[in-house]
Amino acid sequence: MDSKQQQIIIDLQAILPAASLLTSKEALTPYECDGLSIHKGLPLAVALPETLAQAQAIVRSCTKAKVPIISRGAGTGLAGGAMPTQGAVVLSLAKFNEILEIDEHNLTATVQPGVRNLVISQAVAHLNLYYAPDPSSQIACTIGGNVAENSGGVHCLKYGLTVHNVLGLKILGIDGEIFELGGKALDNVGYDLLALMHGSEGLLGIVVEVTVKLLPKPELAQVVLAAFDDVEKAGQSVGDIIAAGIVPAGLEMMDALAIQAAEAYAHVGYPINAQAIVLCEVDGTTNSVADYIARVEKVLHEAGATEVRTSQDEVQRLQFWAGRKAAFPAVGRLAPDYYCMDGTIPKAKLPEVLKQISVWSEAFGLPVANVFHAGDGNMHPLILYDANKAGELKKTEAFGQKILELCVQVGGTITGEHGVGVEKLDAMCVQFGAAELSQFLAIKDAFDADGLLNPGKAVPSLHRCAELGRMHVHNGQLPHPELERF
Repeated sequence: MDSKQQQIIIDLQAILPAASLLTSKEALTPYECDGLSIHKGLPLAVALPETLAQAQAIVRSCTKAKVPIISRGAGTGLAGGAMPTQGAVVLSLAKFNEILEIDEHNLTATVQPGVRNLVISQAVAHLNLYYAPDPSSQIACTIGGNVAENSGGVHCLKYGLTVHNVLGLKILGIDGEIFELGGKALDNVGYDLLALMHGSEGLLGIVVEVTVKLLPKPELAQVVLAAFDDVEKAGQSVGDIIAAGIVPAGLEMMDALAIQAAEAYAHVGYPINAQAIVLCEVDGTTNSVADYIARVEKVLHEAGATEVRTSQDEVQRLQFWAGRKAAFPAVGRLAPDYYCMDGTIPKAKLPEVLKQISVWSEAFGLPVANVFHAGDGNMHPLILYDANKAGELKKTEAFGQKILELCVQVGGTITGEHGVGVEKLDAMCVQFGAAELSQFLAIKDAFDADGLLNPGKAVPSLHRCAELGRMHVHNGQLPHPELERF
């Protein structure tokens, strides 16, 4: 530990009680990664403030000492976005976990960033309200992290991502000052910095307060479960539902391996001999749901479904979803390790992409369980591997990179809801050119000129892309050399 690091520890000790500052290796190890455990790093310290004043003082001290700051919520991210960099201070917002206001007249809730996603809906259930975005990790993930990654969930097709359900933010900037974006109104003047903060992955500021939109619970919701003997037919049925003018509340898909894993784990009655299942939820008034359910069933039968079931009550509806939401931990029982990919494609390309992933799975000798937010084209291929086998992790990452490149080739994007973090830095060089990346870096420069907020994440340097041979360089020179420090 050098003198600068020793001094920042002394400064943090003056701000926080001893129990709220972690510095020993044993205490720091749980913070060495997020949900993507293949990338790890020990921070210099972990600070757990309880008040906004403490958080501001921590940021000011780190800024003065030029020490990097990694803001962290529950650590459920899957792209290495919360992985510490060497010499950094992790600013944990776990203790910022209070619901500050529930405004049933304006249909909003104002919460601290450490409040878990599911807790918001639980807190307003007695008012017959709920918060729509529902990531599979909603029992654990926090609303601040949801903003940082612009998280989605099974109901994002109809109700949108986090960005569509947040009305206001309070942000702690690198200078230690608080700035507010949005509020309870539906629109605000000026540049839409509120949207900019969503998916910014902690590079521009630290979320310290969130005002979310609440919705009335629908009168009725039902789920149709359709089994298919061919995964491409299932993929085509997704496009058929949308083409029929139906906008489901949720539209999900799982292939055979994911079905078998989920059923063995959750025991929800999935047809384990199916090659794929589609889950389509419709909500609204009782009459409208009955009409749409009949239309969905018709489309699925015409698409070649071998079996179609419709939930008959709320218990069965939740049971149908329970298997899908348990898919990630369920697949974890099939192999020592798995690599969860995240990309988004046009819905019409779903059969084509599934077929190509199957071809690559056989070529690489690595099984893949496919889980999709099929309605919005957000796919999660889960590549099974064994990190204890020499070279298998490297092979898995190469397979994953090909999937991301395929997403771009068919007109999609390299991420849907997990973010870029450290995992997809190289894939950013595939999707974007020098002009786009320069704009991203210029925005970073405007908010954080010294590059102290979550450095090395989300946006690759121009040099990195050039070294990978994936960026056009004019006359041997990179554009905007003043931004190369990032």
